Amino acid sequence: MAKLINTPNVKLGIVGVSRDCFPVSLTKKRLAALMASLKEIGVKATKCQVVIETGQDAMAACAELHGKGCNAAAIYLGNFGPEGPTSLFAERFAGPVMVCAAAEENKAALMSDRGDALCGMLNCSYALGLRRMSAYIPQMPVGLPDELAPRIADFEHIARVIIGMHNLKIFGFGPRPQDFFACNAPIQPLFDLGIEVMENSELDLYQAYKKAASEKRKITRVANEMKKELGAGCTYPDLLPKMAQLEVALLAFMQDNLGACEYGIFADKCWPAFEAEFGFVPCYVNSRMAGRGIPVSCEVDIYGTLSEYIVQLATMHTATLLDINNSVPDDLLPKRANLKGAAKEDLFMGFHCGNTSSSCMKNCRLKYQLIMNRLMEDGGTPDITRGTLEGQIMPGPTTVFRLQSTSDGELRSYIAEGEILDIDPCSFGGIGIFAIPGFARFYRHILIGKRYPHHAAVGFKKAGRILFEAVKLLGVTDVGVPLPKTMLYEGENPFEVLG
Repeated sequence: MAKLINTPNVKLGIVGVSRDCFPVSLTKKRLAALMASLKEIGVKATKCQVVIETGQDAMAACAELHGKGCNAAAIYLGNFGPEGPTSLFAERFAGPVMVCAAAEENKAALMSDRGDALCGMLNCSYALGLRRMSAYIPQMPVGLPDELAPRIADFEHIARVIIGMHNLKIFGFGPRPQDFFACNAPIQPLFDLGIEVMENSELDLYQAYKKAASEKRKITRVANEMKKELGAGCTYPDLLPKMAQLEVALLAFMQDNLGACEYGIFADKCWPAFEAEFGFVPCYVNSRMAGRGIPVSCEVDIYGTLSEYIVQLATMHTATLLDINNSVPDDLLPKRANLKGAAKEDLFMGFHCGNTSSSCMKNCRLKYQLIMNRLMEDGGTPDITRGTLEGQIMPGPTTVFRLQSTSDGELRSYIAEGEILDIDPCSFGGIGIFAIPGFARFYRHILIGKRYPHHAAVGFKKAGRILFEAVKLLGVTDVGVPLPKTMLYEGENPFEVLG
């Protein structure tokens, strides 16, 4: 997989706090042990030399960590901790913040080195509320250094999502295709999250494409990269220069229009007018952009490309955007197929025309879009409908995710984990068979019941824990997840489930 550009680098700072009626040496000793545990599991973190006891210390700690380039911080209560200065640091630090606390090491510590950090976490939480501050507090916030270190490692991924969102610009080209009302995109919630949106027409994209024609060297270089990437799957070599020109155009447009933002993603109208004017489908170009860390969603799905980018940040792996598309016939499954804990009714096929990166495919080749070929070329020899990257999507663990605004501007999200099965889908497009335990009920009561669109962001790792905490930090309170049969979804008929 190519190196992910367009992705924040998290530089994590660790700052200890100490209440004035406790010895500051206790926090310093425990902070040193925590730093050693972080180093042991490969987490690179910067220790703040200032231990926060007062408001002045809080400001000094902010200045120190900012001066060292830290853009995320974990606050460590080595003892009870002063809630005022602690929450002041959280408020003034320019980046996401985590809070955790020290557990007592042994019975000997109870006599003279008791830190009372359970008490301190309660007071800290209350003080954060007074400042209307959101901070990441893990499920088990109090622990020994080797217990807290993996939780801080999780925070590094959570922080990457938040940092990326707060420095992001979404470029849209064109209105949604006809009958794609489901991909609604109220932009107020995006601006509330700190995201910039720049909406453009299809003519703007065409103009950028024509302008890029003069970049002959870049086009040749990208076309050669495409040929090498596709290998034996390069079925339409004559198409490569056209597609390379679009890739050059998108990268140049992003660079020229980022403005005050650091990162950019796209939501482009890809049919039906695109094919007639550009002479190909953009799917393979979109797959390459995603492979580099710049998702390009189909059908101007602004929240779809945002969801794909969030999954990328949470996993540090290329993600994709797929339709939750079709059911899986019984005769497709091998006898005694391992469904990875899912029932037959929980299976579905994730599909799109060909936008998934080659790094996320088991096999792939350049093909044409069958449905568009019927629509635009009467099912004849493909020409303008060529340019999809098709094949079986890579089997293995997966997370399916979406962040979406309702039509009236309320943010909600869903997260589900499962497996992509290593079974031939026997169909066209970029496609794979998904097995998510409990998906049938989840599909009915979350995806349908809460009116989500058909597009889902797909990750190639299990990242539910990270995504759940990240969307909570973003202020999203409605997060749907698959429930066991012992728990009912809102409005679910208990006589069907429990009867």
